[in-house]
Order: sequence, then C-alpha cells, then structure tokens
Amino acid sequence: MIEYDNVSKVFFKGDTRVHALQDVTLSIGAGELIAIVGPSGCGKSTLLNLTAGLMEPGLGEVRYEAETVTGVNTKVSYVTQKDNLLPWRTVEGNIRLPLELRRGAPLGRSEIRERIAASLKLVGLEGFERHYPSELSGGMRKRAQLAQALVCEPETLLMDEPFGALDAQLKLVLQAELLKAWEGSGKTLVFVTHDLAEAISIADRVVVMSARPGRIKTLQQIDIPRPRDVFSIRFTADFGRYFESLWDALRDDVVQLERG
Repeated sequence: MIEYDNVSKVFFKGDTRVHALQDVTLSIGAGELIAIVGPSGCGKSTLLNLTAGLMEPGLGEVRYEAETVTGVNTKVSYVTQKDNLLPWRTVEGNIRLPLELRRGAPLGRSEIRERIAASLKLVGLEGFERHYPSELSGGMRKRAQLAQALVCEPETLLMDEPFGALDAQLKLVLQAELLKAWEGSGKTLVFVTHDLAEAISIADRVVVMSARPGRIKTLQQIDIPRPRDVFSIRFTADFGRYFESLWDALRDDVVQLERG
C-alpha cells in the first residue's frame, strides 16, 4: 500500500540545514497497522506528511498503491496531534466537512446522513451531534476528530500522536475503541507515537526511528493474537519481551537527545 524508497528530507531554517530523514526504506501492506516510535525530531511526522502528499522528499520516492505521491493524497485521512475542529460548527457539521470538500460526484443527502450517523456510532458520540467543540471534553473532541477522518471511508488512516495529550486512563479507552474500529475494516493504519506501550498494544509491526536524521533502527513484528485487550496485554510475558527489546533499540537515542 505504502512504500518509502530511500527517502531523505532536509528542511532549511535560515542558513541552517535540518536533516529530518535519511535513507528510509519501508513497505507497509494493505490492511496493516504500523506504529512508528522514536525520539522527538526524528522525522516521524514528516513520514506522515510525505504520505499525505503535503510535502515532497528531497531524495528518494514515496509510493502509494505503486504510484509516486506527487500531490495531495486524497485516498488517506490524516488525524493530527491537534484536533483542528472548527469552533463555529457542531460535531455533525465538523464531521460533514470532508464530504463537502470531497472531489468527484457529490453524495446525496441521505448518504451523507447515513455516513455521519455510522461514524458517530463507531466512535461512541451518538447524541452529541448538535454540540459544539467547546462543549466537549478532550476525549470527546478526539472521538469527533476520528469520526471526521473515517466518514469519507479512506483506504488509509494516518494518525500523528492522536492520544498524546490525554491522561493514561482515557488513552486506554480510546486505544481500545480505535482497535475496534480498525479490526475487520481492511484499512491500513500508520500510527505515530512516543509511547512504546501504546505501540506494542495496537500494532502489527513497530518501527523504531533513530535520532535526527531519522533512520530505521529496528522493525519489530508483534506476534500477539488479536483481538487484543489493551489493558491486560501489558501484563503478559510477550509484552514484556517486546518492550525490553524495543527500549534497548530506543534508549541510547533518547538519552543522547536529553543530554543535548
């Protein structure tokens, strides 16, 4: 579904060159759930931006369904760190927005209503259609953002630390609901996180990135049966082994970054 072929990316801030990514090669299969972890500034979000077609690589190539990504990729939905809900629109209005902006033949009113209702049900927001973002808790805003991403029925969902600002208990709830929405959907999901436990709990494979410039240090298959209980899984021997192995790969870069 997604291929990164020797991808490198350099940003310029004045006269300063910032090497975000270097020689990243990775293939992601259709229907796979990939988690990407690494220290701050290692290019995790840049990979998502390249996949969405919001920027181009400096070197190498990003391909989606075997086609080079050269512009905005309308086959993906992107859940960013901030929810970016429009404050003057209700929950229903925010969820409808991608359908209003979609290319191609417009959808009929009945289909739009059905899609919005299905998305609200999927994320547990039934009954909050007429509420405004300011009337929602942080977790409910995240649910609304996820419904907005799912309503256009994307092939691929890109998620950039969507639960990073939430408390530990709420994160577990939303991780479980994300898995429930994903399992059996056939969608490809690329999930960026700083949280190793979160990555192991949800992913088919975990990609560990090095400190800047971001390179792939480790690619770990997570062979834990599905469906998974994101709470109880953390007390299993398999989880402990995966956590130890991935932390060994990540530790030096995190310590190096903290020491400057």
